[in-house]
Amino acid sequence: MADVADRVLSVAFAHVFADPALAQLALTHRSAGRPNNERLEFLGDALLNAFVAELLFEHYPRASEGELTRLRAALVNGRALAAQARALDLGAGLRLGPGELKSGGARRDSILADAFEAMLAAVYLDAGLEACRTQVRALMLPQLGHLQRHAKDAKTRLQEWLQRRGLPLPHYELIASSGSDHAPHFEIACVLRQPQPLRCIAVADNRRAAEQSAAAQALAALADAPAA
Repeated sequence: MADVADRVLSVAFAHVFADPALAQLALTHRSAGRPNNERLEFLGDALLNAFVAELLFEHYPRASEGELTRLRAALVNGRALAAQARALDLGAGLRLGPGELKSGGARRDSILADAFEAMLAAVYLDAGLEACRTQVRALMLPQLGHLQRHAKDAKTRLQEWLQRRGLPLPHYELIASSGSDHAPHFEIACVLRQPQPLRCIAVADNRRAAEQSAAAQALAALADAPAA
């Protein structure tokens, strides 16, 4: 197991671990018992979101907060991270319990995505913040070229996603509005009935931006949802 983990990490992440146990832990699913990669996944998720936000902030200087949120959701979601894990062949190093092995857990999106995030946390703990940032940027920079397909705003893409599946369109609710005329705040909920009950809430300084942000959250949630 250690040899596999070391091979996967050194090739995929161009990182030689000073502490190989971190690499092994990052590839250990909870089905294999304790200790496992759940805590690393938690830390890796936070690191990934921060570094991707930084990357998008640099590359899209004119993008609004809602647009940046939408772009990050396109890069950081269960399916996208599982695709990254497959490209890096992380499944080859996973340590799974007997049940997950039999059911093909090494190919499951959620398990692969969690392992990818755990790997990033392992790099951070092994070599520090800058080493982790370098890995995230190297892996995510090539994906920026594929973001053009997300050029449509979030509300339009959510509506099209639902229409393609013959599902009811979303409903946007004004929960609250506050602030002065010069500094208003709008709290909006994007509500879906199908394919699953969903209520995503966003706040912005105008109603349209809040609706767009709430729709982006809904798209991200749908992308993370298991396939029916």
